[in-house]
Amino acid sequence: MATLRLLSTRAVCNYVKCSQPLKKTLVENLRAGAYRCLSSFQVIYDTHGDPRQVLSDRNVPVEAPLKDDQVLVKMKLAPINPSDINMVEGTYFIRPPLPAIVGNEGVGEVAEVGKGVSSLRVGDWVNPADSGWGTWRTWAVCGEKDVSKVANDIPELGAATLVVNPCTSYRMLKDYVDLKPGDVVMQNCANSAVGQGVIQLAREWNIITVNVVRNRPDFQELEKSLKDLGATHVITDEFCSSSEIKAFMKLLPSAPKLALNGVGGKSATELLRCLHQGGTMVTYGGMSRKPVTVPTGALIFKEVRVLGYWNTEWNARHRDSPLKREMVDDLCDLMRRGKFLPPPTDLYPLEQYKDAVKAATEGFKHKKVVLKMV
Repeated sequence: MATLRLLSTRAVCNYVKCSQPLKKTLVENLRAGAYRCLSSFQVIYDTHGDPRQVLSDRNVPVEAPLKDDQVLVKMKLAPINPSDINMVEGTYFIRPPLPAIVGNEGVGEVAEVGKGVSSLRVGDWVNPADSGWGTWRTWAVCGEKDVSKVANDIPELGAATLVVNPCTSYRMLKDYVDLKPGDVVMQNCANSAVGQGVIQLAREWNIITVNVVRNRPDFQELEKSLKDLGATHVITDEFCSSSEIKAFMKLLPSAPKLALNGVGGKSATELLRCLHQGGTMVTYGGMSRKPVTVPTGALIFKEVRVLGYWNTEWNARHRDSPLKREMVDDLCDLMRRGKFLPPPTDLYPLEQYKDAVKAATEGFKHKKVVLKMV
């Protein structure tokens, strides 16, 4: 739990329930230059390895007073994504200097702003502007440009899980193939957060989806949940690699123009075999940790394109672009209207991060694990 240290009383008033007379006294103390104390509970790693073994925690005093260009953020929620796990393991492309605070995504509320800050106000919700920011903490002091304002009239969980998976789904559907209503998109890892995002966006844009998931005892339950989101077809990886897939594909209006690969290995190869002439496969993940193998015939005779998407790089190139703002506005609007739902979630208090990491790394997860800062 956070403890008090060097926090201006204006920020204290935002988070401490107290009577109006007490608030008045606190404000008077602020004007007199008085400060209270706060520390930030942080989950860190000082060496790379299995996150179930190398993570630890610390309480760090929050610096105060703020510099002119700084903001104080009270973190609210932070999901556990595969990139968080990979970063701790040291297998991710980005490696923050150690020791590092865990977490690339989350939502926080601005508690205080420096006198030179113009784009943010107390009460605004913010997301990290870049990967490696360190969201697994209760409080953060950072530069104004280190965070991006996000709408605070959408579900809190939607804001916390906005900048990685939904944006990945959106960009892959928008940027590689000029999809029209009635076109077919095929994807593996369809029950992942990215996969669920693809399903919901495709439903809104009248795109047919063929969604591949691993075979499991509760397949029918999973199939129903994905179809409730808008999935057109849900099949297993075993079916996809069987002789029956050819007959199934003939029932579609056309072969898929776009395939989205989050698995790699044999699963990616099967997607390539199903593509339309001149079709495109975009790889955004490798959950199987196996390489993508492209059949020679698919390259020569079907002239398929094989590309990759990395959300971190896209965000870096479009940090302040109108294209990014349009995407975020579209997604937030869908969330407001209940047309884009965050994945089913298990919430864990931040202090229970070890249990949360264990749950997040188990196979056949039905829910996304999210840390709650209390």
